[in-house]
Amino acid sequence: MRTKEGCEDRFEAEWLSAAEEIRTLDGCLHQDLVRDADDPRSYLIISDWADRERLDAFGRSEHRDRLLRMIRELRESAQRHTYQVLHSVGSELEETR
Repeated sequence: MRTKEGCEDRFEAEWLSAAEEIRTLDGCLHQDLVRDADDPRSYLIISDWADRERLDAFGRSEHRDRLLRMIRELRESAQRHTYQVLHSVGSELEETR
């Protein structure tokens, strides 16, 4: 997502508020908001769900529309892509914990 100019702080606060509620939903495992280091108006939202069915159900829900209404007003553009994790490799330090 790319925010409208000057809306970055509000976008982050609105995202965090919505994410706090979304994390309680069945199937939502993890969420991250990542900002582009070279373009502070560009963000990537990473959301990990237990399965595609629950993600898609949330994506079509009125609940999602209500939660993300303000975020839509603060953004300039957005794209949505769904990816499937094929491999995940952690550091050796993670493996020894």
